[in-house]
Amino acid sequence: QVQLVESGGGLVQTGGSLGLSCKYSARTFGVYAMGWFRQAPGKERAFVASISSGSGSTNYADAVKDRFTIARDNSKNTVYLQMSSLKPEDTAVYYCARGQFGYSSTSASEYDQWGQGTQVTVSS
Repeated sequence: QVQLVESGGGLVQTGGSLGLSCKYSARTFGVYAMGWFRQAPGKERAFVASISSGSGSTNYADAVKDRFTIARDNSKNTVYLQMSSLKPEDTAVYYCARGQFGYSSTSASEYDQWGQGTQVTVSS
């Protein structure tokens, strides 16, 4: 059963922006940290951004720092990833994940639920 569903992916030109959303269908959504990961063609899955249960702490990969912003709305069971100044290197399938704990983590091993992913393609 898929409990995390990503949306908002698509095709965008270099320098453009996209916003991704991930909805988690559980009453306890606000208890857990949430994260975004991505996998580009021929590459391993990589960390993108994470946020603590109460939004007090965030982490970003160096490659996306100052360009991407993670946020969450616990009343809507939703986490967001706003992406700006997109580059072709950002092309990947983006996955939303729920953490095992409440603190923000960059480690994929500390996430126990994963969405199906949404494709983001940045053209040059």
